[in-house]
Amino acid sequence: MEKMNKQIPDPMAQLALWAQMARIGFESQLVIGMRLAGMMGIVSQSPDETLRMFTEKYDAAQEAFQASIRSVTRGDSVDKVMSAALRPYARRTKANSRRLARHSGARR
Repeated sequence: MEKMNKQIPDPMAQLALWAQMARIGFESQLVIGMRLAGMMGIVSQSPDETLRMFTEKYDAAQEAFQASIRSVTRGDSVDKVMSAALRPYARRTKANSRRLARHSGARR
């Protein structure tokens, strides 16, 4: 039986991954709140914002899948694969929170 390559997990890489997930979660909640406020008419919102919510999720999922496959084929560690898969979501949540805050008049 072949021995599996066991890597010792890097605690700093795990911490960075946790921080990346926490930031995505925080920014996602901001985006959800601002979009709901826009749907209720509390703040102004672009007419195509609802459609954008759905299309960007598909695009992010596709990019995340491709990034994770590239990372796996390079032989990266699990934390690097996860980080690569999260990067498209992180980029979008950050851009959305900034864009929606700018259009709603909220300060960030």
